[in-house]
Amino acid sequence: MTARRIVRRLCPAALLLSALLPGLAFAQAVEPVDLDAVARIRHEAFHRSQVAANLKELTETIGPRLTNSPAYVRSSAWARDKLTGYGLTNVHEEVYDEAFGRGWEFRSSRVEMIAPRELPIHALPKAWTPGTDGPVEGELVRVTFKTIDDIEPQRGKLRGKIVLLDEARARTPSDRPDFRRYSEEELGELQTFPTPQDADPAAEEKRLDEYRKRQALVRALNTFFAEEGVLAVLSISSWDNGVVRVMGGGGRKADEPVGVPELVLASTHYNQLVRAVERGQAPRLRVDVDARFTSDADLPATNTFAELRGSSKANETVIIGAHLDSWHTGTGAADNGAGVVVMMEAMRILKAIDARPKRTIRIALWGGEEQGLHGSSGYVARHLADWPAPTDPEQAALPRAFQRGTGPLQRRAAYDRFSTYFNFDNGTGRIRGIYAQENHAAVPVFRAWLAPFADLGATIVTTRNTGSTDHIAFDRVGLPGFQFVQDPADYFTHVHHTHLDTFDHVVPDDLKQAAAIIASFAYHAAMRDERLPRKPFVDRDE
Repeated sequence: MTARRIVRRLCPAALLLSALLPGLAFAQAVEPVDLDAVARIRHEAFHRSQVAANLKELTETIGPRLTNSPAYVRSSAWARDKLTGYGLTNVHEEVYDEAFGRGWEFRSSRVEMIAPRELPIHALPKAWTPGTDGPVEGELVRVTFKTIDDIEPQRGKLRGKIVLLDEARARTPSDRPDFRRYSEEELGELQTFPTPQDADPAAEEKRLDEYRKRQALVRALNTFFAEEGVLAVLSISSWDNGVVRVMGGGGRKADEPVGVPELVLASTHYNQLVRAVERGQAPRLRVDVDARFTSDADLPATNTFAELRGSSKANETVIIGAHLDSWHTGTGAADNGAGVVVMMEAMRILKAIDARPKRTIRIALWGGEEQGLHGSSGYVARHLADWPAPTDPEQAALPRAFQRGTGPLQRRAAYDRFSTYFNFDNGTGRIRGIYAQENHAAVPVFRAWLAPFADLGATIVTTRNTGSTDHIAFDRVGLPGFQFVQDPADYFTHVHHTHLDTFDHVVPDDLKQAAAIIASFAYHAAMRDERLPRKPFVDRDE
């Protein structure tokens, strides 16, 4: 069925939406809403959705997508093929870091206690740590390294040992459900604005100093463990109930010490091992980790893009995005395969309904988000704005998103042609609204755009800020960048950076709703007479 026929058939649906949704007439007095386009978007999103099929392909055929891993390369090619098939233009990869780090992958890990009794141990390796090159066996010891000064007293004592780095931790039962939706009371509370605390430069500098000390300790320990001939080091998962939460370790960059095999254990197993050591039982473990670096040198890292070209304002851009990279032990379904397929679906929907936006709508699939917003920050720095590179070596060693450059913000030519960025990166949870990032001029605009989706549970616009994902790269240079309010689901109880981040923890109907809303937001942002309003911006150098 052609798009024009869909328009004629669904026009009554647009009228019905207008009649059913209270407050829409008032909202439209502030910001016009194209209800005919909304109706077409909704119909395509709910009757022809491809989100579930795409997410299965991405997560179960390709799998987890650690930045610069072979699987990440395959996922970018997969996304480009899909976006090209949708009829989008300017489909391409773009390098954001010429030497991000080495490729790495792991196939399996097996840990067993073999004395004083046999016990299979639930353990998974940290990214960018070496494998064991076959099974190794050794005695367990428990050692604390809080500062670099703790290293020297252990020299000559750990050869052939397997080291427990953490103390045992008592289990804390949770009083919250494993999976939840926001209640009306919680949504109401989100719409209040807590008064921000005054900036504390001393506290910020202390936080950065602690970060630097931790990084220095990790590098020193990696060197020490390798020199000493430690067989493996083990840490406790930060979550209980058998959930193994794993991120990075070792050495991502070619000039960094990689250390020895390093694994994270389920807390229940880790605690047993610590207690066995404390009882003097001299437990022995067998460890077999099949992990490898896929390159000896640092590789360039890329983002992936495609466009629905605009018309009268084609040189202005609306960007929607999500990060394509993930951690390596699950399949990266909720974090952030969900966001990837939602944004791809939003673009597919707009192309399928023959949308003709004034501005160009661009999809960005970012790399390196999990290591510090590298892909989005690199894009913003290259194309939109950035501060001069920091001259302080300690600042230069921080991820770009956390650096404090020298001098005033340098705006690129595209800065004034940029309209807005929308991000999706809080798991499977359906959209309940949007964070306005203290952009008060955008609030009535967003309320109008959300009104046609009230029957799908998306109702609130909160002036609050939210952080920790790719919209921050835009927001920090004074450009409108936004993340949606999403139901918590089981994001922070089961899946965030854990081995349980798989397709079974995603709700496809949530993703359909999100794709419809984001397609509508992108379309309306691209059709406005003016760019989306910007909040007041004070250059941090001033």
